Amino acid sequence: MSVSSPGGYLTTHVLDTTGGCPGADIAVRLYRLDGVSRQALGEVRTNADGRGDAPLLQGEAFTAGTYELEFAVGDYYRRRGTTLEEPAFLDTVVLRFGIADEAAHYHVPLLVSPYSYSTYRGS
Repeated sequence: MSVSSPGGYLTTHVLDTTGGCPGADIAVRLYRLDGVSRQALGEVRTNADGRGDAPLLQGEAFTAGTYELEFAVGDYYRRRGTTLEEPAFLDTVVLRFGIADEAAHYHVPLLVSPYSYSTYRGS
């Protein structure tokens, strides 16, 4: 059993590299993976700055393990009027990552366009 620290937390944000702007109003879902099971932990929508209004995970829920973030970028580009092939090349972007340090801030940004994305561990 893992003991979590009250100091650790998880945040994200989305940057639209095509529009040169924050990715606003994008649905972001968080899951915890445990072997073959996948547990939904919550969903948020990014604000006007492309960020969540609060950490996605913190406190006792912030434990070491493997997680996934799902970003509904296809819906975002459709709402912006971006012409996409259907099915869209990128519809839902899934990022799988690990949390090892329960006292740390894990920031997982997504830089996205209709045809590419990148991520990194931010600060």
